Amino acid sequence: MSTRQVPTADPAPRPRIILHADMDAFYASIEQRDRPELRGRPVIVGGTSDRGVVSAASYEARRFGVHSAMPAAIARRRCPDGIFLRGDMKKYAAVSRQVFEVFRRFSPRVEGISLDEAFLDLTGTERLHGPAVEAGHAIRAAVREATALAVSVGIAPSKLVAKIASDEAKPDGLLEVRPEEVLGFLRPLPVERLWGVGPVTRERLRAEGLFTIADLETERPERLAGLLGEIGTRASELAQGRDPRDVESDRAPVSMSEENTFGEDQRDWERLAAVARGHAESVAARLRRSQWRAHTVVLKLKYGRRVRSGPRGFEQITRRHTLAEASDDGATLGREAVRLLDAAPRKPVRLLGVGVTGLAPARGPTQLDLLEQVHDRHRAARLNRALDTITERFGSGAVTRAGSERGHRAALSLQHKHGEREGDEED
Repeated sequence: MSTRQVPTADPAPRPRIILHADMDAFYASIEQRDRPELRGRPVIVGGTSDRGVVSAASYEARRFGVHSAMPAAIARRRCPDGIFLRGDMKKYAAVSRQVFEVFRRFSPRVEGISLDEAFLDLTGTERLHGPAVEAGHAIRAAVREATALAVSVGIAPSKLVAKIASDEAKPDGLLEVRPEEVLGFLRPLPVERLWGVGPVTRERLRAEGLFTIADLETERPERLAGLLGEIGTRASELAQGRDPRDVESDRAPVSMSEENTFGEDQRDWERLAAVARGHAESVAARLRRSQWRAHTVVLKLKYGRRVRSGPRGFEQITRRHTLAEASDDGATLGREAVRLLDAAPRKPVRLLGVGVTGLAPARGPTQLDLLEQVHDRHRAARLNRALDTITERFGSGAVTRAGSERGHRAALSLQHKHGEREGDEED
């Protein structure tokens, strides 16, 4: 007698468990931790000059409407009793390493977004750490034990919802959004809470009568695509709770940069060149520490002329040059940055930045150019090692290459980007 196998349906895919951890007022909280006299006071990191920008604000300062990326002049008007600090990126980076060591104890899949936030994929870790909420509370407790700082946590089946949930949990809280709760959680939120919807896109949507995520959820995807192109297509999918992006652990950075806002518009092109070389040296040192080399040098200039209202209203240009081969040599990066500067319009400069992109692992020596002397390449490598050793021992600024100048930054502006930014390119 034969038997017939009854086909069974494939089991439903297991819901992902994505956790987003975001340190609360990270830079300002570190300063309050280390300086007891600042606790309970409105602390503002960055923006120590009128042209600077706020990098972080304590919750005491936020009550006055101060927030990160706000021009210092506005922050001072809103919070005249605020305590403005220059900040210490080296210290903040050291604390960040402690925080990420905690994260990696709970999941091998950790995607750092910045010094103070990360995604963790907790799918399949229940036997080790218990249900997601228990793991979230354990992470928060472990971070506090290691650093004496608070971290807010959002838990959801997707990165977008986990990120929004951690924002809603602030300060010092935890919020879980279960799979069946996702649409109800998203619908009442304004459209700008979606990735890719910055001020410019938000205004376009509002002009079409689309104010909430619920409005986008019920709108025809074809209309959103016609209105916004690729951003519209992605916004439609996110509004319907579809966000398949995985947590990408150990992602390579896509760029590194450093910039300087001058106290007064700068017209001295020789000084601008010296500052460009200084930024290039700093970026090159970070490349070497991280064991990366860069293919492309990027120069950013913001001129003193205002072309529209708002903090982003100044005329700005970006120029770039791709090297024949990837480099981590400050002299090479600085030489190309100055060439880009020399070709730029000579108008009063408000901000100058030098960055690199097209990063590649520094695996062994680079290929030698036929016209380059081996001796010169080895000499540059020895000099860079000497610069790195002196800087490690005595701090940045202990020694500089001739013809370079360390710019006085009006805000903490070291950038180490890992992926797409949130919002419009023109925001």
